[in-house]
Amino acid sequence: MPILEVEHLTKDYGHNRGVFDVSFHVEKGEVYGFLGPNGAGKTTTIRHIMGFSRPQSGFTLVNGLSSWENASDIQTNLGYLPGEIALPESLTGIQFIKMMAELRGLKDTTHTDYLINKFELDPAGGLKRMSLGMKRKLAIVTAFMHDPALLVLDEPTSGLDPIMQQVFIDFIKEEKEKGKTILLSSHIFKEIDATCDKISIIKEGRLTSTFIANEIRHNEHKTYEFEFSTAEEFQRFSSNVTALKPFEIISLKNSNNQASIRVHDSDINDFISIISDYDLRFFSEIKFTLEEYFMKFYERNSNLDGGAPKNAVN
Repeated sequence: MPILEVEHLTKDYGHNRGVFDVSFHVEKGEVYGFLGPNGAGKTTTIRHIMGFSRPQSGFTLVNGLSSWENASDIQTNLGYLPGEIALPESLTGIQFIKMMAELRGLKDTTHTDYLINKFELDPAGGLKRMSLGMKRKLAIVTAFMHDPALLVLDEPTSGLDPIMQQVFIDFIKEEKEKGKTILLSSHIFKEIDATCDKISIIKEGRLTSTFIANEIRHNEHKTYEFEFSTAEEFQRFSSNVTALKPFEIISLKNSNNQASIRVHDSDINDFISIISDYDLRFFSEIKFTLEEYFMKFYERNSNLDGGAPKNAVN
């Protein structure tokens, strides 16, 4: 049974705002990436998972329990990091950590101390005067202090500097190795690509694609860019290019004698044999990235039924 289930979730706020027939599952021990820009519907979905909002249709389950009907039970062993941090400004960081520990019934501070040290948090100051980055660190510590089995993270590195973003990515990898189940909502390609096993792209409240992350990392279609040593070599290649099937010509640039070709793994040897007949200045592979895949799908129209095309990487 999946740890987290979202089934045909719909919440229509009008003016094409909300989420529409969204469905996905997160299995035990899986890191699931929820990728999309601000306003795409990520936070609305997460608010329903947390039981903060009631769906108009569809449902969300955590460990088989309805999020709306069993919110307090679900949150006992769940770590939630919201995208927007709202903290009681009258408290210091130390007081807030103590308050959260008491609410969770925590007496052993070993794991909390580990998190404070790992994220270089100085909790002594008042929350009102804390920087956004320090507030984010405090939110991370209090979200994970009870060592929950399920983590629901909404734009978790917002406000963190690049060094601390990498610390967070390494921390998620550690949690993954422990068998934690994680839903990671973000618009930052780096953290999604570095940590996630499966990814869904959401656009205007609808899922447009769901895929295994390794389909991106180990894409069977490779793109190569190369430059010919002379204009004559480039012209000779251009004249013969129609005979290069099944290779896909992406671009031919007369101005700098460069070409780009997409080749399936099964045709690599044939391609190398052909291209070795030309005198080249350079030859390199252009890695296919999650960002490229995202832009490819985001430029298309939303899938109106809320489904997600399978195996669409190629």
